[in-house]
Amino acid sequence: MPHLSEAFLARPRTVAHAVAAFLVRAGVRRIYGLTGSHIKPIWEEATHAGLQVVDVRHEVAAVHMAQAEADLTGQLAVATVTTGPGLTNAVTGLAAAFSARSPVLVLSAVPPRGQLGLGALEELDQAGLVRPVTRFARTVGHDRQLLPFLHAAVAAALGEDGPSGPAYLDFPVDVLRGLARWYNPGAIGGVRTAANPMDPDDGALQAAASAVRRSRRPVVISGRGAAPRPQAIVDFLDATGALYLDTPESRGLVPTTHAGYVPAVRSAAMSQADTVITIGRRLDFALGYGSPAVFGSARAFVRIGRSFEELAENRAPEVQVKGDPCRVLSALTELDVAPRDPDTAWRERLCGDDRRRRQDWVVKARATPYGPDGRIHPNALIEVLNRTLDDPQALLIADGGDILSFARVGLQPPARLDTGTFGSLGVGVPFAVAASLIHPDRRVVAVIGDGAFGFNAMELDTARRCGARPVFVISNNQAWNIERLDHVENYAANPRFNTELPGCRYDLIASALGLHAQRVTRIEELEPAIRHALTAAPALIDVQTSGAVPSPDFSAGLADLPDLHVLRGWDAAEREALR
Repeated sequence: MPHLSEAFLARPRTVAHAVAAFLVRAGVRRIYGLTGSHIKPIWEEATHAGLQVVDVRHEVAAVHMAQAEADLTGQLAVATVTTGPGLTNAVTGLAAAFSARSPVLVLSAVPPRGQLGLGALEELDQAGLVRPVTRFARTVGHDRQLLPFLHAAVAAALGEDGPSGPAYLDFPVDVLRGLARWYNPGAIGGVRTAANPMDPDDGALQAAASAVRRSRRPVVISGRGAAPRPQAIVDFLDATGALYLDTPESRGLVPTTHAGYVPAVRSAAMSQADTVITIGRRLDFALGYGSPAVFGSARAFVRIGRSFEELAENRAPEVQVKGDPCRVLSALTELDVAPRDPDTAWRERLCGDDRRRRQDWVVKARATPYGPDGRIHPNALIEVLNRTLDDPQALLIADGGDILSFARVGLQPPARLDTGTFGSLGVGVPFAVAASLIHPDRRVVAVIGDGAFGFNAMELDTARRCGARPVFVISNNQAWNIERLDHVENYAANPRFNTELPGCRYDLIASALGLHAQRVTRIEELEPAIRHALTAAPALIDVQTSGAVPSPDFSAGLADLPDLHVLRGWDAAEREALR
């Protein structure tokens, strides 16, 4: 059990004191937040309890940082935000964590009970506001509710009875300052650090094993539920010979060198697989909602997970196995799951196509250092970063619209964290700060678009103050480029309307905030700039990139907002299927 010092235990047993003790018992090591009078009792007690308090410049960054910690560790992470506008500032972070199913606990406060309903300073129904984007949201109105609500919030965040995701609690400030009469700090027990294990039904396991044995072209797609034991995925892939596709919420679980990993032929693998095995993953827009128009050859879906979202949402499976995904995989691997008549020629063809496409990408990126406008090609930026960093242990983060699209194709290893399914621009800087604090011994590099960087640029100051050492590589194409190209193509009467960001010197901003910074305009300057930044971190490189090169997402029709699917090709296939 984590240690609480004698000095801490001797302090008055207030509700805030109990909150801090509970967090320590839950294995929390740090909290992220921005100060405010209403939450100062929590901060004070958290500091005395030995928790690190990472103070940010905007509340949304605090929740983004907590999400990064939750996603990188798989454990509960905590943010604190103050009342009223502090909480409303944090809502985007809550919504992003909700979409990502990240186990985050957000704590806040409300005015004293004697002023509620009178028009108090910063008064707002905060729990009601955030309830749609949380798994649990309550106000602790009495000290007797404290421990039950804390336990319930943590259980909900960890996904005990449904999908994991953010939970929220707030406290009238007089409750925080008051005594917790039903609380003994040395005897807090039963605090969850993970959801209770869920073993699969043997009949469902046998049905799943039978479906995999009958498959000829199996493909495994992983999600958040696969995170606790990555080796279980690798063992299952080795036992079945299945091809493997990760998703943003499961990136990094399987080594990119694994023989079955085929990200460059993603569409072909999805459309040609006869058996699709999803592991703790929703069939959301990124997977075409499981539609037969996208998975055209699939005769069987085997869905493994703990909740409805992972098991049956959007497409009912032929086989459903409810349980902890990694327990299910381990149990399946112990059975005879090798396909009886695998299409080895298909597997070899797709693996060969994947290798060739990745190699061709490198050749083309090196051969095209500049775009038509004479500025650095985004692919060339990424290729130089891949070659210079060359560190499989590096934590890479991607944030933006345009540059994220290029990064998802070319960045090696793939970005461990990005904007996710919610598409929340601005996560790059706070994600990188948190990642560096969690893993101070690893290199952390964030590739960020200039538009996305503007959302949380002031968190560079947070990086400097808290001792984080990430490197921020800004792709500065001076525009919201996907939107700019869409305006040029589809809104000819006013093709530049509100889409350009000219003349911004992000290196000067970083320098003014105390970071090492450099502006790069030529490709030959980039490698030495990256090498120096890695030794001088925290650091920022402002790379002048081309806005004249359409990104893969733009070319695929992302800006079109098709009616049925996110991509133009999928949308056309769905329309054809509905005829």
